[in-house]
Amino acid sequence: MERPKKTDGESQELERALLLKKMGLFVLDMDGTFYLGDHVIEGALEFVRYVEKKGRRILFFTNNSSRSPKVYMERLAGMGCPITREQIMTSGDVTIAYLKEEYAGKTIYLVGTPALEENFREEGILLWEKGDPRPDIVVVGFDTTLTYEKLDRACAFIREGAVFLATHLDINCPTEGGFMPDCGAFCAAITLSTGVEPKYLGKPFRETVDMVLLRTGEERERVAFVGDRLYTDVATGVNHGAHGLLVLSGETKLEDLEKSEVKPDGIYQSLGEMKELLERVMD
Repeated sequence: MERPKKTDGESQELERALLLKKMGLFVLDMDGTFYLGDHVIEGALEFVRYVEKKGRRILFFTNNSSRSPKVYMERLAGMGCPITREQIMTSGDVTIAYLKEEYAGKTIYLVGTPALEENFREEGILLWEKGDPRPDIVVVGFDTTLTYEKLDRACAFIREGAVFLATHLDINCPTEGGFMPDCGAFCAAITLSTGVEPKYLGKPFRETVDMVLLRTGEERERVAFVGDRLYTDVATGVNHGAHGLLVLSGETKLEDLEKSEVKPDGIYQSLGEMKELLERVMD
């Protein structure tokens, strides 16, 4: 008896499921992907548990450098998703690793929150203090404690020849009430004043992928960067030899794909749908 042929929809669904099956590591964005505000997105926690049950790994990654990894660990634990320090990475971590590799022993003027400053000091980064000579490098993060004095000092140091780095390029940070200016917006003001463009780190840049591969030891083609933003989350994977998977549970909508140069390897409604598809090909 001849089997009925699969419809186009069924074939596409199977392809999306088989793509997930090939992955050994899922690098998850957080806000808009795993949670919205203080609430876990439906099915997200079940996805994490299922993936780990099947012997695959999860790594959370956020471009938000205003908080320390410890704060994110505590937040996820409060949502029923306890993780280890090795399972969380921020753009601040990538920046620290880059500084150690490329600028060991150099002095840094950091435009960042007290939490980011503490993170830098714990990792042995030498931070500029009042009375010190001009720093070698200015690093700008998502500084929710930004003052005019910080902005003015950063511009002055850059005009005097300091290297200009930024933890990430996000222009706005989503909030429950809308958006607030993020690192990229601060850098735009500094660039307009100094004429100097920063080197951005974090997603979607190569340094992030390199650090993920180094920390996890996973093969590049078995890594999926999953998130709700095309220009950061998805672009990280598709631009650097890994995979970029889009979830429609946050910022990006289907109609946004038409005007985007970044094309995801797979599109899913949510982490919950990803779990459902994985179950069909793995159970």
